[in-house]
Amino acid sequence: MAAGRPLDCLYDPLYTLSSEKDHSKANIQLIGDKLVKVPIFTSMFSSLIHFPGYSLCLDSKDPVPPLIDRRWRGRAQQRLEALQQLALGQPSLQIPPIVYEDPEVSGRNRYKYFARPLIPSNMLLPPNVCYATEMIDPFILSATRDSKIFGPKLRTLGTQTDYRDGEAQTDPYSPEYVVPSGSVPELLTLATLTWGRGLPAGLAEVEMIERAREKRAWEATLPAMDNAAQIAKRRKMMDDMERKEWAFREQEIEKLQEIRLRVLKKLLLRQQEKQSELDAKRLDDHWQNHQKAKKEKMKKIQHDFVLMLRKLIAKRKNVMGKLERRDIIKEYTDFASQTYAPLSRIGYFPDNHSERFVVKNFYLNTFAGLCELEAALPHSVTQAKIKAPKPKHTTTKTGFVKRAARLEVQLALVHQALLEKKNKVEEPKKPLRFLKKIEKPVPRPPTPILEKPSVEEEEIELAVICLQKLLRGRAIQNLMFEEKEKRMELIQELRTTHALHEDGQLLLKAEEQTIRALQQQRDLQMHELSSVESRLAQEEGRALANMFDFLSKELLRLQEERRIHAFVMLAERQRRMREAEESGRRQVEERRRQEEDEIFRQVVKVQQSTIDSYLEDIILSTMENTAEEQAREEIQRMAVEINDIAYEMESCRTHLQSEEIVAELVYAFLIPEIEKTSIREKVRQSQRKHIYAAHQIIHRSTEELLADPALQQETSASRIEGDPPAGTGGGLSPSDGPDKDGTAS
Repeated sequence: MAAGRPLDCLYDPLYTLSSEKDHSKANIQLIGDKLVKVPIFTSMFSSLIHFPGYSLCLDSKDPVPPLIDRRWRGRAQQRLEALQQLALGQPSLQIPPIVYEDPEVSGRNRYKYFARPLIPSNMLLPPNVCYATEMIDPFILSATRDSKIFGPKLRTLGTQTDYRDGEAQTDPYSPEYVVPSGSVPELLTLATLTWGRGLPAGLAEVEMIERAREKRAWEATLPAMDNAAQIAKRRKMMDDMERKEWAFREQEIEKLQEIRLRVLKKLLLRQQEKQSELDAKRLDDHWQNHQKAKKEKMKKIQHDFVLMLRKLIAKRKNVMGKLERRDIIKEYTDFASQTYAPLSRIGYFPDNHSERFVVKNFYLNTFAGLCELEAALPHSVTQAKIKAPKPKHTTTKTGFVKRAARLEVQLALVHQALLEKKNKVEEPKKPLRFLKKIEKPVPRPPTPILEKPSVEEEEIELAVICLQKLLRGRAIQNLMFEEKEKRMELIQELRTTHALHEDGQLLLKAEEQTIRALQQQRDLQMHELSSVESRLAQEEGRALANMFDFLSKELLRLQEERRIHAFVMLAERQRRMREAEESGRRQVEERRRQEEDEIFRQVVKVQQSTIDSYLEDIILSTMENTAEEQAREEIQRMAVEINDIAYEMESCRTHLQSEEIVAELVYAFLIPEIEKTSIREKVRQSQRKHIYAAHQIIHRSTEELLADPALQQETSASRIEGDPPAGTGGGLSPSDGPDKDGTAS
C-alpha cells in the first residue's frame, strides 16, 4: 500500500488482499492514523512519566463515509470457486458468469495508476540566502519578469507508476464462450484451473487430465441398467474402480507423508545446526569472559607487584630505620626530587598555585594603565630608530664559505633564471605545415593583492613590539627577584657552610669517619638479621602458599559441583516442561482428529443424500419418458381409427350430426387433456420443491464450510497430514468428495 493512498483497500476495485487478516490489519492501520494528541491543561509542560503532558484520543472525523462497504471482498470469489467445484459433479447447477467491472485505466481512473515523480522545485535562489531586492523597471513586460523570478511556465515532468510490472500483471484474458446444447467439451472440465492455481499446467495437472480421460472412457464402457445381470456387472466394475481410486489415494498420502518427513528432517537438521552454533557462541562468550577476568587479575597482580617493589626499595634505603635530617642541598641539586617534581599521590598538585607567579600590574592589565604608561615613556621608546645592518662576512678566516652565503648564491641564481624566463623574447612563428589544434589554457584565478602598509603603521607596530619585549623582560626580572627573596635563608646557609675554618673542617671529617665505621658495623648486623628473617619468611610463605592452593582448589571444586547440580535441575525442569507440552499437543491432535471424523461423517452424509436425490431424478425422468412414448403410440393408433370412422361418417352425416360430433369431441378430448396437463404440472411442482430443498441443504453446508476459517485450516491440515479418520478403511479426507475431473469417487 502506498504511503499517500491508505484507502485503496476500500475504494480501488483492482486492489486485492490475500486474506481477511490482511484486510483487518489495513483497517487497524487506518484507525491508528486517527489517533490525536490532546494536551492536558494541568500538566501541559510536564516531562514526567506519572504526569503526562498529553493523552491519545481517537479523532471523531472519519475519512471514510458510512456508505462505503468495509468488508473484505474476497468471500464472493471463494464462494464462486466452491460452486464451480460443485458444478462439475452436478450439471443441474447453473453458475452465473463472472462480470468484471471496467477499471477505466485510460479513462477517468487514469490518475490512480500514476504518481508524480519526486523532482525538486526549480528555485533560482537558495533557501537560506536573502539578497537585496532588485529594482525592476515597471515598463518591462510581466511575462519576462515572471520568467526571471519563478522560472519558465512550461516544464516537462516525467511520470512513473506506483506498481511494478509483477504487481500490475493480471490473469491472462479468457474470451467468452457459448456451449451448444447436448455437447460437453472436454475443455470445460478444466474450468477450475486458473492462472497461478494449476496454470501453466505442470506434470501433476497433466496426470490429472489423463486420469480424467481414462475415467470418462471407463464410464463410456459401463453397461446399461437394463436387467439385474447388467446392474450386477456395473456394480462390480464400479467396486473395482473404487478400489483403484482408494489405492491411488493411499499412494498420494504416502507421497505427502514422505515429503513431510523430508521437510521435518531438514528442519531438525537446521535446528541442530542452530543449537550447535548457539552452544559454540555461548562457549566463546564464556571463554571471553574468563579471559577478561584473567587479564584483569593479571593486571591487578602486576600493579600490586610494582607497589610492593616500590615499598621494598624505599624500605631498603633505610634499613636501620633511623631518622634522617633533610638534605636541602641534595634536593635542590637533584631535579627529580620532590622540590622540583612533587608527586600528586602525596597530596601536592603543582598547578594549584600557579596564579601566584602571574605578575599583576595596573599598567599591564588595564587599557587606561597602558595609555598612562605609554604617555610616561620617553619619545625614544615609542619612536624606534632603525639602523641599516652591517654587511656580513661570508667567509671565515680560513677561507671557508658559510652555509648562509651558499644559500644566498643559490637564491640569486634561481632569481636570475626566473627573470630571464620572464623577459624572454618570443621567437618568430614558423609557417605551419600541418593543421594543429591549439588548446586554450585554463584561465587562472585572479592573484590576490595585499595593500602596502604605510610607514607610520610600521613604526607604531615596531614600537609596540619593543614595548612588549621590555615588559616581558621586566616581568622576568621581578619573578627572579621574588624567587631570590623566598630562598634567601638557603643562600645564607650555603654561604656560612663554605666560610668555615680549616680546623673545623678537619674535625667534621674525623667525626664523619667514625660515624661511617659505626654505620658499617650496624649494617653488617642488620644484614645478618635480615637474612635470618628472610629465611623464616620463605618457610612461612611456602607453608601459606600450599595451604592457600589447597583451599582455592577445594573452593573451585565446590563451585563446579554446585554448577553441575544447577545444570541437572534445569535439565529436569526443561524435560518436565517438554513432557507437559507434548501431552497438551497430543490432546489437541486427538481433539482435532475427532473433529475431522465428525466433518467427514457429515460430508459423506450430504454426498449420500445428493446421490439419492440424483438417482430419484433419473428414475422419475425415465418413467415420464416411457409413459410419454406409450401415450404417443396409443394416440397415433387411436387417431388412425378415429380418422377411418370420421371419413365414413362424413360421407353420410348431416349438419346436426356434425355439431353433435364436435360437442362430443370437445367433451371427450379437450377437457381430459387439460385436466391431465394440470395434474402433470402439480406433480412437477411437488418434485421441484424436493429438488430445491436438496440444493439448499447442499449449498448451506458448503457455505458453512467456506465461512468457518478454523474449519478450513483443520481440513487443510488433515489433507496435508493424510491421517485417515476413525471408522474408515483408508485415508479419505473431507476433500475426497468430487474429484478434480468432476466425478464422484
